[in-house]
Amino acid sequence: MAGLATAFGSGAMTNSINEIEEAQTILVIGSNTTETHPVIGYRVRRAKRNGAALIVADPRKINLAESADLFLQLKPGTNVALLNGLAHVIIKEGLEDEAFIKERTENYEEFKRVVEKYTPAYVEKITGVPAADIEKAARLYAESQKSMILYTMGITQHSSGVDNVLAVANLAMLTGNIGKPSSGVNPLRGQNNVQGACDMGALPNVFTGYQRVDDPQINRVFSEKWGLPLNDKPGLTVTEIFDAAYEGKIKALYVMGENPVVSDADTQHVLHALKKLDFLVVQDLFLTDTARLADVVLPAASFAEKKGTFVNTERRVQLIRPAVPSPGEALEDWIIIQKLAQKLGFAWSYQDGSEIMEEIAELTPSYRGISYERLEKGGLQWPCPDSSHPGTPYLHAGQFARGAGLFKGVEYKPPAEEPDNEFPFILTTGRHLYHYHTGTMSRHSLLEEFRPEEKVQLNPQDAEVIGVSDGDKVAVTFRRGSVQCKVHVTDIVPPGVLFMTFHYSEVRANLLTNNTLDPIAKIPEFKVSAVKVEKI
Repeated sequence: MAGLATAFGSGAMTNSINEIEEAQTILVIGSNTTETHPVIGYRVRRAKRNGAALIVADPRKINLAESADLFLQLKPGTNVALLNGLAHVIIKEGLEDEAFIKERTENYEEFKRVVEKYTPAYVEKITGVPAADIEKAARLYAESQKSMILYTMGITQHSSGVDNVLAVANLAMLTGNIGKPSSGVNPLRGQNNVQGACDMGALPNVFTGYQRVDDPQINRVFSEKWGLPLNDKPGLTVTEIFDAAYEGKIKALYVMGENPVVSDADTQHVLHALKKLDFLVVQDLFLTDTARLADVVLPAASFAEKKGTFVNTERRVQLIRPAVPSPGEALEDWIIIQKLAQKLGFAWSYQDGSEIMEEIAELTPSYRGISYERLEKGGLQWPCPDSSHPGTPYLHAGQFARGAGLFKGVEYKPPAEEPDNEFPFILTTGRHLYHYHTGTMSRHSLLEEFRPEEKVQLNPQDAEVIGVSDGDKVAVTFRRGSVQCKVHVTDIVPPGVLFMTFHYSEVRANLLTNNTLDPIAKIPEFKVSAVKVEKI
């Protein structure tokens, strides 16, 4: 995440999964951990049994909230206000870590001035969280010697996503809960190997290991290794790519392991953009909704059919091996890419994934000590700078990557859309336990029997006003479109809030989501859209 560059580098978990169980306080914010990261959710529950205090901040009364010492049910899109409110109480009550702030950070006074107005009473008006609970949460987090923050897309998928992450980082630095075990700022990665994809430069502004393409020295190293001058201008983010395709500025697109027709915000815009392309290539396991629009589909091998490495959410590089052969013409991704490169005239001749890992280690300081030979004995957490290094279980011990940690005062900004008379509900989106992302794999499995269709969650008070019962069919409508599905009446969501997942192509929740972007990270505001609900 771009906003974490000020103090925390790549946006990876600063700490390790096994450290969760030793934490004394855990703040889970914007994460339905037990459903979307069930293994980590289990660790959180074990920590609670070990005596940890658990604070859950979420618009919905998620399963983990039932176990929490304190549940902060905030209005969607008000995370900055809540986090600033916690910081305000910590400073007011003298609970900050003065030594840590003095020795390891900068810009504290500016940050302090910003949070001064975020009194519990003021924050309650914005978030709906009682002032007394804000005070209790601040004390629980600050008075613990080992406090850990876990978050996911409930923090980042907002027009203020970077500000949200900065506010989380501020809280950790304010209390000295960073750079030591069982603490830190821990974004839980949402997909297998999404951490590895980012590490390998699947971002528009960096090479491997988050080395910037516009740094002349770094660019020269990669250009010399790869034998041609490389572009030194940062490229486009995914959302910017679709805008450019819609405007006719991008003519061809190569999509790997992604189904943007279902997963991206403002689905109609994505469809229109894809149809304007001259040429679309999709590389995937199944004929997804996006692949059905492609001019060429390249069949790829699944995780169980290839040898290579995955990097999980705690920065752990792990070696995988094929369990079954690939069906039909499916090939490992790197083989497909190499064959394509050879067709384009490049003399690529890797014989095995281990040769690619050797090149990764040569060009990437944080991976320099990682090899297949070492990974045969177990995973390694980067940074791992040489072949004798054991890996790094937690980051920023002694010093931040940038030197001093930078406090950044951020102001609360309302979501781009708020309810009005025509569209009186807030729609927020996410995942559930049984399916994953757009269901490309999980809906081809036995999991489909457990959740074969989408149901929008609606509070009982709202259901009574609208005149619907559990299982009735409704239309959820927004300025960009409308979808129809059954309703699940539940108090998991508060009055005025709806929840849908984006797993189902037949009920495309992202047809309704807002494509307003965070100005820095360029991520859409998936978590807050204004909608109306009508019984069919």
